[in-house]
Amino acid sequence: MKKLWFFGAVLCSVSTLMLTSCSEDDPVNQTARLEVRLTDDPGDYKEVNIDIVDIQINITDNDNNGWQSLPNVRKGIYNLLDLVNDKDTMLVNADIPAGRVQQIRLVLGPNNTIRLNNGTVEPLQTPSAQQSGLKLNIHQNVLGGILYTLVMDFDAARSIVTTGGGKYILKPVIRTVLKEAGGSIAGVVVPYDFRTAVFAIQGTDTLAGTLTDTLGNYLIRGLDPGSYTVGYAPGNADYDTQNKAGVIVTTGQVTKLDTVVLAH
Repeated sequence: MKKLWFFGAVLCSVSTLMLTSCSEDDPVNQTARLEVRLTDDPGDYKEVNIDIVDIQINITDNDNNGWQSLPNVRKGIYNLLDLVNDKDTMLVNADIPAGRVQQIRLVLGPNNTIRLNNGTVEPLQTPSAQQSGLKLNIHQNVLGGILYTLVMDFDAARSIVTTGGGKYILKPVIRTVLKEAGGSIAGVVVPYDFRTAVFAIQGTDTLAGTLTDTLGNYLIRGLDPGSYTVGYAPGNADYDTQNKAGVIVTTGQVTKLDTVVLAH
């Protein structure tokens, strides 16, 4: 049965899914995806506000060169004390080169402040040595096609130093944890002169979805380990929908499926 109406429906709802596309500019073996998240250990203050202006990574062995800014960083002022008790916020979600991430750098702007328990707001001064950004060592490999999360655990209590003159200095103490966020499913659908919606399904629940690119490639990242049914909904009424059951996903690995040939 031809189900073009189903394809239209999924286009309307696909933004509600965890959607990751695979395109010619994002081949499975060349790029990973990195989410950088910020969380905090509590401190004895009402607010600790940091001004984030950039996040950079370094995939080279040179501490001074090779830095590149991640795209679409969510710049702004963040109150660290809103992020306690296992809460976090995403700062960036971007493709990065597969290989080895050596370091990440958190660049802060000038608008860092602290609100004391008596309600007074004081500036948080940043030492000149850190004004180019706080370098954090990672030294971990990342595989193409996999989604990773990097959690920056900001210790507010240990990061603020008071001087004899009553000034507050920000010397960030941050613990980083980089890990795989599940596994991925990748493959190719033909013909590819139209787009096909591809879904990862468990039981009756559609957990993630994407669309094929102009060469028929697809990639769904960030799936929990387990067994999935992969559904294909062609964007052409002359072709049938179809499913592939028993697709096994393993954390940190890309499950590559055989090419799917759509039937009339």
